[in-house]
Amino acid sequence: MPASIHEGHDHPLGVAEPRTEAAPPGSPSRTLITCPSCGSAHVAQVLGDNGGISYVCTACGHSWS
Repeated sequence: MPASIHEGHDHPLGVAEPRTEAAPPGSPSRTLITCPSCGSAHVAQVLGDNGGISYVCTACGHSWS
């Protein structure tokens, strides 16, 4: 397990304002989700009771779906 919740995000979460990082040749590019409120990349994916997916920024607390 990562030492911090801010580490170890190796999978794309797919969201409103994606940012693509350069990846080594031959590997897929990574899409990072950024908070629409503060622009932070510290975003967590949350599953709702009805099975829907939402996101929450761990930096400012803003949530969206």
